Order: sequence, then C-alpha cells, then structure tokens
Amino acid sequence: MEFQDVFTDLRKKAGFSQNEVADKLHVTRQAVSRWERGETVPEVETLQALSRLFGVSINTLLGSPRTLVCQSCGMLLSDDFLAREADGNFNEKYCKWCWADGHFTQDCTLEEMVEHCVPLMPLGQTEPEACRAYMRSLLPTLERWK
Repeated sequence: MEFQDVFTDLRKKAGFSQNEVADKLHVTRQAVSRWERGETVPEVETLQALSRLFGVSINTLLGSPRTLVCQSCGMLLSDDFLAREADGNFNEKYCKWCWADGHFTQDCTLEEMVEHCVPLMPLGQTEPEACRAYMRSLLPTLERWK
C-alpha cells in the first residue's frame, strides 16, 4: 500500500475529517487533501505527528516499505511490538521487550541474550542447539551487538 491509501484508511477509521486532521497537525486542509490524492507526502516532522495521532509507526504510514527487525534480539517487528520512548514516540529499532523509556530493559551480554531468546523460539523447546547456533550467528549482525 502507498502512503495515500494508508493515511486515508487510518483517517477514516479514526473518524476524522480532513479538516480535523489539518487542525490537529497545524497544516491546511489542502495539504491533507494532497496527501490523500498522492500528490505529496508529509515531511518527517509531520509523519512523526501522524504516527502519534494514529498510534502506528512511520514505517506503517509509508506502507511498510521495509521489514523491521529488533536490533537487540532479532524479532520481527510490527506496530504492536515496537518499543516506545519516554515521550511516547515509537522506537522503530527495538521491540518493547528490549527497549523502554530510552534505554535497554536488560543489561546482558550477547550470550545471555542468546539464552534468553532460545526458549521463546518455535524450535527452542525441541532443537535448542540449532536455535542457539542461529542466534549466535544473527545477534552479532544487529546494531546493539556490533
């Protein structure tokens, strides 16, 4: 989906008119109309405001152009699992179990993270060594562990 489709759908689901969105974001109704027609895409600051208004990530607003992965544990991220900063904004780098209020939720080593993740993986109960090997190869590629 394109931004215009995602935005229009979110606006309608929230029950907002174009005028109401414009008022909430301090932009013109014409700007909102141009977004819905696909003529323009909001600037970064406005995307952040829309993210807060609708409770979705910027990635979702833009039509999910990239697959988000927690840069601490490697979990695939959706809006339901994204971490939040102290100000309530989404942090699109980490899951809510690894990051909260501006810092990591656990102070651990890479090996401790491997052991934490293995039982949570689908094969962790039946093939823990395969899961450990996978996590030991994955984690060093993630931002937290580089």
